Amino acid sequence: MAVAGGPVELRIEAGEQVVVGQNRFTETEDAPLTADDQGGILVVDPAAQAEQIETLRRWRAERDQEAVDAALAKLAEVAADEEGRENLMVATIAAARAGATTGEWAGTLRRVFGSYRAPTGVTEAAALPADGELRELREQVSRLQEKLGRRPKILVGKPGLDGHSNGAEQIAVRARDSGMDVVYEGIRLTPAQIAASALQEGVHVIGLSILSGSHRELIPAVIDALHEAGVTAPVVVGGIIPEQDVPLLRKAGVAAVYTPKDYDLTRIMRDIVELVSTDGRAPAGNGSSANGSA
Repeated sequence: MAVAGGPVELRIEAGEQVVVGQNRFTETEDAPLTADDQGGILVVDPAAQAEQIETLRRWRAERDQEAVDAALAKLAEVAADEEGRENLMVATIAAARAGATTGEWAGTLRRVFGSYRAPTGVTEAAALPADGELRELREQVSRLQEKLGRRPKILVGKPGLDGHSNGAEQIAVRARDSGMDVVYEGIRLTPAQIAASALQEGVHVIGLSILSGSHRELIPAVIDALHEAGVTAPVVVGGIIPEQDVPLLRKAGVAAVYTPKDYDLTRIMRDIVELVSTDGRAPAGNGSSANGSA
């Protein structure tokens, strides 16, 4: 995988490396694979989803809850034993036989071991050379900084189980190179985690990257979590978003939507800077005042 901010992306952005359908020969007929109501993305039948949820609820209601609780407590005890005197698999099988679900098993181990956060490709990415467009972008960010009273700060978040991080890291690196403060914690974040981070960090804008096809559910969930946390920063979304889903995201409160055809990262960053500059709302958190200063 290309390193975030690496030379391949720069050549594509500059038009030196041709990518058919992205920076050359972009006009095309509508693809039959993406022309349906779902835009070619597999969408779970709501009736099937409701049936599965009801089946799980019925399973939990009919099982021996005391046996499940005891098995999960034993699982936690074995997992917490630093000397490893008992086999974790034995406790796992016992929990399964008692009727524990996969989610309960995973949650128990997560409470003991914590969650691993893999390092991102942002901090180690080489800085871009300051060409004309980047210098102009940095000047825009500098003017915005004067207006806000501090450096503009962006949170780049990846909600859900989507494991593809390259696009999010490209945005994070370009924001960093433009002079913005960047908050990026990697993949597989919950809406609550994103909202809590946005509140704590006092960000001016939130960029959500999603390629899993779950944007219809996850993006509104993140926006709801942000509202509950009192975060008013505008939200921008990027990823595999069918054209017919853009109005839905706009209605949910998304300020802008970008898809793979929007390969010019500097232009995207200019849009974001303009969005923050004209939005007129101070970021929540960290004692921010009404004019956005810390």
